[in-house]
Amino acid sequence: MAHLHTALGSIFPKVGDRLVSNLRRPMLRLAADTSPGVHDTIIACCDHARYQQLGCERYHDNCADNLRMALMAIGLQAPLVPAPLNVWMNVPVAHDGSTRFAAPVSKPGDHIDFCAEMDLISVMSACPQDITPVNGVGVAPESLAFEVLD
Repeated sequence: MAHLHTALGSIFPKVGDRLVSNLRRPMLRLAADTSPGVHDTIIACCDHARYQQLGCERYHDNCADNLRMALMAIGLQAPLVPAPLNVWMNVPVAHDGSTRFAAPVSKPGDHIDFCAEMDLISVMSACPQDITPVNGVGVAPESLAFEVLD
């Protein structure tokens, strides 16, 4: 994501923008977005340690493990968990640089379309975060639908 920030001159991708690799090569183009366009590019995905910090005493599903399991299912392994594009995640940044987790401004039925600019493997996770308000208050994680088109 640090390379994306440099390429865009922004922390918020918008329709028409290209998401780049850590080698600064275009990977995806944001082709359509029916939401208000609020997506997070600065917060790391949750992992076991994050849920322990939030007070969980037992295992909690998390996006880092979802990535690892998805790659294992196709015989691959991530050398590290990359910084995610947190689609529809609302992490406001204040003038003093502080961040907070806020409920999404997207609504059910919103969709986002990406066009691949290179061969790649993409992993999507329906965020299981149910402790902070980042997925909304009093809501349970739901399924995520996606479609790959030629």
